[in-house]
Amino acid sequence: MKKILLAAALVTAITATAQTKHIFNDPPEQKAQRMQWWTNARFGMFIHWGLYSLAARHEWVKQHERMTSEQYQKYFDHFNPDEFDPKKWAKEAKAAGMKYAVLTTKHHEGFCLFDSKYTDYKATNTQAKRDLVKEFVEAFRAEGIRIGFYYSLIDWHHPDFTIDRVHPQRLGENATGADYAKLNKGKNWERYRQYLYNQVKELMTNYGKIDILWLDFSYPGKNGKGREDWGSIELLKMVKQLQPGIIIDNRADLNDYTDGYDFETPEQVKPSELLKYKGKYWETCQTFSGSWGYYRDEHTWKTHRQLLDLLVTSVANGGNLILNVGPTARGEFDYRALHALDSLSYWMHANNPSIYNCTFAPDEYKLPGNPDIKQTYDPVKKHLYLHLFTYPIDGKLVLPGYADKISYAQFLNDASELLYKKEDSNIVLQLPAQPPPYEVPVIELFLR
Repeated sequence: MKKILLAAALVTAITATAQTKHIFNDPPEQKAQRMQWWTNARFGMFIHWGLYSLAARHEWVKQHERMTSEQYQKYFDHFNPDEFDPKKWAKEAKAAGMKYAVLTTKHHEGFCLFDSKYTDYKATNTQAKRDLVKEFVEAFRAEGIRIGFYYSLIDWHHPDFTIDRVHPQRLGENATGADYAKLNKGKNWERYRQYLYNQVKELMTNYGKIDILWLDFSYPGKNGKGREDWGSIELLKMVKQLQPGIIIDNRADLNDYTDGYDFETPEQVKPSELLKYKGKYWETCQTFSGSWGYYRDEHTWKTHRQLLDLLVTSVANGGNLILNVGPTARGEFDYRALHALDSLSYWMHANNPSIYNCTFAPDEYKLPGNPDIKQTYDPVKKHLYLHLFTYPIDGKLVLPGYADKISYAQFLNDASELLYKKEDSNIVLQLPAQPPPYEVPVIELFLR
């Protein structure tokens, strides 16, 4: 309850500075309680999987290469994930310390991993012959991992989805609304919007309790699409009615409503850019590499250190990290993803108390001028965690102004004591010459 009250106070402060437009009149305390599991979890897995995994050259391949649906059909015809085993996925996510997982039930290509009764463009009509979403839900729930669904508002396959500036068959930059109106003659947008509603209703009805809904994405303005096109307000009302406890991202173009979304979603940003989200509900979505879908020939994968920097910096600024895996067309996590997950598993097993239930440290515990140490803080236990991105060569770590602030110090990974002495108002920690065997060792400080 103490943590709920702290979160409620934070939300109250945020709401006071935000616009006053409401859809649901969701009280801050109620939202804080609904969000508590998510803010405690801090770390999740994104899974981008679809027909684009066969092309293996980016999930936007249809758009990038301006393919027609006829040209793209070969991927549907050959989709046969014979190695798909979501139980393996779930165990790998759990071992890496991920507390929730969000699966792309339908991406922009329009292909559905679930058995929707409103389309034939779905996994059950491929060689898979299975509702892949159903198996994902069952496997991840069995491991105690919360369930999230990603659903694309965009659909480049549906015959009534109007061509716009993002579509594979888009016109040039100088095209007018009249040009697009001529191109879209005969398409029935109302029919597509009803299709969208029907599928979201299926996802919110047929798979039990769903914890997160990621709607993606809006691009209002000239030759684009936004809230009026999607019918975003009514869509959210339907979702909340069907799944009262669900939390929803901010990509339905309702950012000017205080309750038109639950969390912000900075995408593929550097750790240094996360500070500006401090004091809000937010989650940075990141890839291991440069693509969300499986990309065979893309090799700019983040290092273990870079992944830890993202995770720690997210928590140190009061936010979440969701890391993406793009399975292969056979339904497996490829060797690079497994290597990254294994590395995270090793670190998280030893150091996860510095991530779960943590947030940014109070101002009185800041370490000015030391960018190589990133702090997280557990407000219930009143423990401070120092993540050492550079290990002191001389074995001494000075904490200015900490003389009366701590009662005990230890390495988090093995709970081994760290001796310290007071020098005026400072604490000087005595560290061993050999650091713990982790890319980023963590010191746990018990505060008075």
